[in-house]
Amino acid sequence: MPAYSPSQEGTIPFNVPSIDKTCHTYFKVFGELSSGIPPLVCIHGGPGGGHGTLIPFAELWTRYKIPIILYDQIGCGLSTHLPETGGDKGFWQPSLFIAELENLIGHLKLHDGPGFHLYGRSFGGYIAPAYAAGRPRGLQRLIIASGSASKELSIQSFAEVRDMLPTEHRNAIVEAAQSGDFESSAYKSALNHFITTYLCRTDAIPPELQEALKNMDDDKTVQHTMNGPSPFAQNGSMIGWTTIPLLPKINAPTLIFNGEFDTSGRDIAQVPFFELIPRVRWVTLNGAGHTAHLESEELREQVFKLMGEFLVPPKFDGVESVVQS
Repeated sequence: MPAYSPSQEGTIPFNVPSIDKTCHTYFKVFGELSSGIPPLVCIHGGPGGGHGTLIPFAELWTRYKIPIILYDQIGCGLSTHLPETGGDKGFWQPSLFIAELENLIGHLKLHDGPGFHLYGRSFGGYIAPAYAAGRPRGLQRLIIASGSASKELSIQSFAEVRDMLPTEHRNAIVEAAQSGDFESSAYKSALNHFITTYLCRTDAIPPELQEALKNMDDDKTVQHTMNGPSPFAQNGSMIGWTTIPLLPKINAPTLIFNGEFDTSGRDIAQVPFFELIPRVRWVTLNGAGHTAHLESEELREQVFKLMGEFLVPPKFDGVESVVQS
């Protein structure tokens, strides 16, 4: 991938009333917000992964003239870290990230003018539909990539993956979940197989994903508090979270896509999006895992084309084409 330089970057003050600490959100922009084209605000995964895995989407500015806004969610990357809140399940709730997203959009004045598009990937696929269900002013189109309509469906997705693993890896994961020991060589071997077969289907982990994994390992506060010690042993503050009752309220045309070999975003986790969002299209990418745009040049091109043509749809007779359910 080419190297991309942001046209703007900085930090935005983010007031969190429940803590006595000045917080900020780091962001960067690729392209020109003054172009008159709605920018795409991208919400990364993890939680705690950081924006690095989404930098390739800067190509959408080059190809489609869609400005791209990336940011690090609070607790990771170049945004404020809060290690003192580790284990505080009341603090680390999706509502915190929804408030941060609104703060970012308000600061950049995206509610007015041409408005904005919203993209949420993986954990961002929890936040994006919940935010969109509030029908924020200016939201034009919504993309949910390898997301999940509820935490329970995400857990079921991981269980499907676990049951497809080779016997020795499946047994190592079950033993680790029962004992609480996630440092054994057998579990680490199973986790590596899971990463390269389902999380990102590549022989070597791409540097963008390496950065995200390192972010979550260097500061475990958000990931461990919200999810737990392992994707196969989840006991964090996300338990019970669901967007399902909110989905019929989404009035923006919506694209959902996932991978054939996805992890938390398997088909079972997409069905409520498809059945309940009024205007929606669902695409499953053949041969892809959870991080399709990092897995091969072919898949990257499919993702760029899918997103670009959804956000800048073709015209005919002067009328915009309509996304069909």
